Amino acid sequence: MTETSGKRQEKKRALISVSDKLGIAEFASALTELGYQLISTGGTARVLEEAGVEVERVEKVTGFPEILGGRVKTLHPGIHAGILARDLPEDKAQLEKLGIETISLVVVNLYPFQKTVSRSGIPVSEAVEQIDIGGPAMLRAAAKNFSRVAVVVNPNHYDQIIQELREQGEISLSTRLNLAQEAFRHTAQYDAAISSYLSGVSVQEDAVLSSAEVKFPAQMLLPLVKISDLRYGENPHQDAAFYREDSGQPYGVAGARQYHGKELSFNNILDLNAALSIAAEFEVPAAVVIKHSTPSGVSMADRLVDAYRRAYEADSLAAYGGIVGLNRTVDEETAIAMTETFLEAIIAPAYSEEALTILRSKKNLRILSTEFADLRAKVDVKRVSGGFLLQDPDSLGDLSGLKQNAKVVTKRSPSEDEWDDLIFSWIVTKHVSSNGIVIAKERQTIGIGCGQVSRVAAARIALAKAGKKAEGSVMASGRVLTLS
Repeated sequence: MTETSGKRQEKKRALISVSDKLGIAEFASALTELGYQLISTGGTARVLEEAGVEVERVEKVTGFPEILGGRVKTLHPGIHAGILARDLPEDKAQLEKLGIETISLVVVNLYPFQKTVSRSGIPVSEAVEQIDIGGPAMLRAAAKNFSRVAVVVNPNHYDQIIQELREQGEISLSTRLNLAQEAFRHTAQYDAAISSYLSGVSVQEDAVLSSAEVKFPAQMLLPLVKISDLRYGENPHQDAAFYREDSGQPYGVAGARQYHGKELSFNNILDLNAALSIAAEFEVPAAVVIKHSTPSGVSMADRLVDAYRRAYEADSLAAYGGIVGLNRTVDEETAIAMTETFLEAIIAPAYSEEALTILRSKKNLRILSTEFADLRAKVDVKRVSGGFLLQDPDSLGDLSGLKQNAKVVTKRSPSEDEWDDLIFSWIVTKHVSSNGIVIAKERQTIGIGCGQVSRVAAARIALAKAGKKAEGSVMASGRVLTLS
């Protein structure tokens, strides 16, 4: 195959068939101004015609009507031969003999399968109808033939395509390659979503039903989308990049908005995730300060500013240069408190305008927000050499029955305030690497010991940090809750 970026003299034809109609009329109109003849299908053709853009219906090209309710329309040699034909004399001769014209631009995005199955209670029959067949076939054909054909699956590229055509008269080979790579990633992720969904479909009494999605299927794909390259990884000599799940609406740290500050580092992202995970555990105003993915202080209070100050003061030496997680909209008073010392980053659900103005006075402070709802991944994945470990997320569930179900082995039972402190410290312990000890009093951590090979050593560290404040406190370690 000859790969050349030279100008081609063939008639310029573009096939457009999109589920996402965003910007398509403007894009198609610009293509016609640049001399493209447009071919389109069903709903896309109607949108373009209503916008005054001249298009040729695909059935006129194929000489065959759309059939089976639109299931079959582009699966025809008149379309696929026009896409797959190479710049070779023998291919051109065959097309000429058969009366088929080449297609040099394919603009396709697929039925919204992932969006459909994300809704609860969707019948299997409705989900199956959103499995695109002709779309992936055209994308793969165009991407395979990127030496001659440009394939566009993402509306965000429309402006770039038009700009190149206006400035260069064609879409460059490097752009065509990049677009082909994106198209294959898109179809791979699309198929992964279908495979994941169908793993939870079964036949029960001759009926095809969708049960709960199978957690651990025989084979699993992890569809990921790169957010950005990072300056380096955990250490300066390691290259790194940040990816998000390609599973609908981005969420958590991967879906966070950054308002201010330097770009995030690998370690920033880990710490922000730890801060977010702990802060989201609590229903009342809460704050956490993170250092090296470990909490140095956690606190709850009636006011957010008090929760932050208590979390910081829990271990002010360690908190310097920390990352803060908050579970309420940051107000002016809390923002002022956080500017009193050096912090690396803050993550919260939202910020008042006054708070943002105050926090932006810190030149390098990274300020992020994200929704706190549904933060847990469906499956927790950990990497090992040569494979992966998968498990259910570590959810404490409803703690309202803890007091009734807990076994009290001391002579006296905890008071109501002590129970509150015990549950609070137990929640924090979940986020402390084992062996982990959390000592707390009045919904504030006062000593944390973690990552020790001996639980006794972890307890000594936590007690040393707590000092005299340990009197009247409570302690949690794994499934054990004790009074000090």
